[in-house]
Amino acid sequence: MRSWRWFSFFRAASARRHDDEEDGVALVPPPTSPATARLAEDDDYAGPAAVERSRPRHTTELQPQPTSSAANKPRTMLVVPTWGAVVLFLLGGLALLALVGTATGSWIKLDDPDPFLLGSGLGGGHGRRPHRARSSGKHIPFTCNNDTSPTCRRTDAASSPSSAVEPPSSAVPPPASCPDYFRYIHSDLSPWKETGITRDAVERGRDLAHFRLVVLGGRAYVETLRRPFQTRDVITQWGILQLLARYPGRIPDLDLMFQCGDTPVVRAADFPRRSDAPPLFRYCKDADGATLDVLFPDWSFWGWPEVNIRPWSPFLVAAARESRRLPWPARQPYAFWKGNADVSPARADLLRCNSTTGGGVDWNARLFRQDWAAAERDGFNGSDPAGQCAYRYKVYVDGRAWSVSLKYILACDSPALLVDTRFRDFFSRGLVAGRHYWPVDAARKCAAIRLAVDWGNAHPARAARMGRDGSGFAREELAMENVYDYMLHVLTEYARLLRYKPTVPENAVELCSESVACTAGGRAREFMMESRERYVADYEPCTLPPPFTAEEVREMARRDDDVRSEIRKMEKQSN
Repeated sequence: MRSWRWFSFFRAASARRHDDEEDGVALVPPPTSPATARLAEDDDYAGPAAVERSRPRHTTELQPQPTSSAANKPRTMLVVPTWGAVVLFLLGGLALLALVGTATGSWIKLDDPDPFLLGSGLGGGHGRRPHRARSSGKHIPFTCNNDTSPTCRRTDAASSPSSAVEPPSSAVPPPASCPDYFRYIHSDLSPWKETGITRDAVERGRDLAHFRLVVLGGRAYVETLRRPFQTRDVITQWGILQLLARYPGRIPDLDLMFQCGDTPVVRAADFPRRSDAPPLFRYCKDADGATLDVLFPDWSFWGWPEVNIRPWSPFLVAAARESRRLPWPARQPYAFWKGNADVSPARADLLRCNSTTGGGVDWNARLFRQDWAAAERDGFNGSDPAGQCAYRYKVYVDGRAWSVSLKYILACDSPALLVDTRFRDFFSRGLVAGRHYWPVDAARKCAAIRLAVDWGNAHPARAARMGRDGSGFAREELAMENVYDYMLHVLTEYARLLRYKPTVPENAVELCSESVACTAGGRAREFMMESRERYVADYEPCTLPPPFTAEEVREMARRDDDVRSEIRKMEKQSN
């Protein structure tokens, strides 16, 4: 212990480092701080009848945690060591490293770049592409008159492939490759790669779908088959209309079925011949191939009016502002979750890890039930998920199936503690364990959360880097330009597999931005106006990369297993 105190004293007297290297490897207890009262939530809305009207107990007002006194003191002088002091320091440092290596054993491996805090290898994307500047090209016309049933423009720029943007000149650099998660488009459509998609195959999804979408000549036609929960179908259709306006003439003719529920429905076991499965678009699927749904971005990227969650782009701006306001070291040193615990056993079980229900054990978790009905009555005051950046760690746990909350959890520079899930949405397949998030074993979630928080508080530079990498993924790889490019590529690849010419269904109606937004009201209309595309893209979309090879898939699985194996070793040592 004397060596450790000497090392801490030397560090306090030296200049503070700003790189990502770690200062020590021994676990230390997290600093004490008060728990917090109501924070912003990120969760599934189940409606007033399904929400338990309860509030967090034993909470106090949130106070930012001060950083260490050494970090806060300004450096007023520089002490130049003598050669003798340098030699003494080097000898002492070598002795300290020997002690640490002996005392911590397998912890050293976790502080190496591999397997933790991986680079941008397989599954890690292609780096952070700079956001393309807002287009200065053709303005997208939009007018809401007093008509109760606005008609779509017959001269709409999206009505003809000839209105597509001109190819870039040779002076313009070629488009960047899309993020790695785009490569899963190939595997989603692989059941029909050899046979193609027939009209009968599409019709087989009719009893499962909420709506049918047909695009002909750049114009959208929708047949409503059944109503989903809330306005998921309407907001999803709004997003597709923005894609058509953003990339006029780029979307080929197509005919598809779309399902807006939480749980995957196309079971691979029901189709011994996978090409017999209906190609059904939806928001999530099983990670192990047990379901064959085709993934598509969920509605909340264009806003969730029922719970007052803004569209994704303005949300990211607000989350970045909150992150700057409360830097990571000043946040509460615990893991935070707030949500509707009544929608799944996994969430109800998570509450066992709370400091007030942990049987006298502090699991380093501060978990709160969300009362959506009360929040709605209160006008959602204080319910902005962009304000959830007050804790150093944030927990993700499934809802009924996957939850849209994952992207909000990633977005504010706090490491995401992701409770193992069997579900994936379109972008989560690009997340890398140990780089973008800390995996939590669902069977041992309380102990796993406590270990993650202890490790992060003992290794603040690495924990902060994991938080930055996760939020960097959300801001860059998941920027709306990439969301639209993903939509463009998955629809284009799907259309290439069609073995028939789509026609407008008898009961379909034409949709355009005016016909959807001008008839909407309240927050739905507000969010549509906020997320409306205003200019035609005057640049090329990113380039769809090829499918993963079998060797690449094995390598990604090996890296994931390595990270989880190291965490299991840590758990055994902590017991």
